[in-house]
Amino acid sequence: MAYYTKVLQPDEKVLAVGRLHWSIHRHALLLLLAALVLLVGSFWTPQPDVPTGIRIVAAGIAVIGLLAFLASSIRRRGTEIVVTDRRVIYKRGILSRHTVEMNVSKIEAVDVEQSLTARLLGYGTINIHGTGADIEPLQRIDQPLAIRSAIVAG
Repeated sequence: MAYYTKVLQPDEKVLAVGRLHWSIHRHALLLLLAALVLLVGSFWTPQPDVPTGIRIVAAGIAVIGLLAFLASSIRRRGTEIVVTDRRVIYKRGILSRHTVEMNVSKIEAVDVEQSLTARLLGYGTINIHGTGADIEPLQRIDQPLAIRSAIVAG
């Protein structure tokens, strides 16, 4: 059960639910790709003893890549961004939890930052500025313009 379903007030409507973009797995995917390249390259080595060493290194890199993928998956699963008609809720963490909530009436500005790559892949950073305080930058958010539109319309 999602965190935000537990904290919604009576008659509060969810306008948008955001999540982290799949690109947070980029480091893990690069490590797994490097392990695959080493593994394939080990079959083309002419020395008889070298392929075993290369395969051991490839296996080590693959294990590190899998652990990195697991960590980024947990981070992605444990992050919720919810826009309701009354507030913005940002929650991260599974075992320990960090939550930030801001009333929509207290929001002064919503900025979206996207590089060229981010625009092509559909993610970005959302900065929410409120009266007296800001929510920490929400980085690598999938479809940030939809989240911004929900905040501004709310």
